[in-house]
Amino acid sequence: MKPLQSFALFLIFIGCAAPEKESRDPDKTAVVRAVRFLEKEVPAWHRDNHCFSCHNNGDGARALYDAKRNGIRVSDGALNDTSSWLDRPDDWEHNKGNPGFSDQRLANLQFAATLFTSSKSQTFALTSATRKIAADQAPDGAWHIDEESRIGSPTTYGPNLATFMAWRLLNKSNEPEARQAAEKAKRWLAQAPAQNIPAAAVFLLTFGNEGSAADKTKSCLELIENGQGRDGGWGPYVDAPPEVFDTALVLLALSDLKRARLKERIARGRDFLIRSQEPNGSWPATTRPSGGTSYAQKISTTAWATRALLKTAPR
Repeated sequence: MKPLQSFALFLIFIGCAAPEKESRDPDKTAVVRAVRFLEKEVPAWHRDNHCFSCHNNGDGARALYDAKRNGIRVSDGALNDTSSWLDRPDDWEHNKGNPGFSDQRLANLQFAATLFTSSKSQTFALTSATRKIAADQAPDGAWHIDEESRIGSPTTYGPNLATFMAWRLLNKSNEPEARQAAEKAKRWLAQAPAQNIPAAAVFLLTFGNEGSAADKTKSCLELIENGQGRDGGWGPYVDAPPEVFDTALVLLALSDLKRARLKERIARGRDFLIRSQEPNGSWPATTRPSGGTSYAQKISTTAWATRALLKTAPR
């Protein structure tokens, strides 16, 4: 065997060749870097603050569960505390934290969404979480969270995205009360204005493949197509500067639509996310208004971007 061949085999044996292979796959590299960031940050909030948060143990943990389901290695320690917490929905309203910065409806929604993503979730926990979500529904069928921001944000969602998240969870239940709440939520989503990019994306997530909503689906798609910037990203409004969260939300919506013409748009949106990733694996926080600094929004923004890249990965 030649010396160079022996050296190459030695590199492979000790694992030195893996980074070189990974660097040639920017899609996988971006997700792996994001996972490495999140698996450090997700458990850090409870360790340092002695409470569980929507951003770390909600959005952040949900992205890690998604990554595990897609074959990405995630350290067990990153999710142990979160998994134990999520399996105790009756304790969620007793979470230690600053009540001035808490919305129990949002916490219930975030934790329930993450619980449903966990493959180890217990049936009784899922049932209890579903009942909590249904109890938070407003008389008009919506979840009016972060009402002052109609476009929503990565961690607080806004009424359109919050109602979609609740509808999707309730729709998984076989309990009559939950199904009734889901139908009520869907009726609210059907009539909710879709005059900005996030609202249009939420409508497509809910109705994009239903023929009965063809006209509004078409107008939402046109809004999103007109809103894609030259760099491939989307902002909250047409002609607004691109944001990571809005781009991720659009990609999640487009990924479920079976339209060939969207493939290029999805690819450009993915490229925008990959280029926007920071060296430590996170993404800049999407804040309302834009350009702010927020640890919570940074964690949630990173989680949404990670899930979008996982969902739209080339097969």
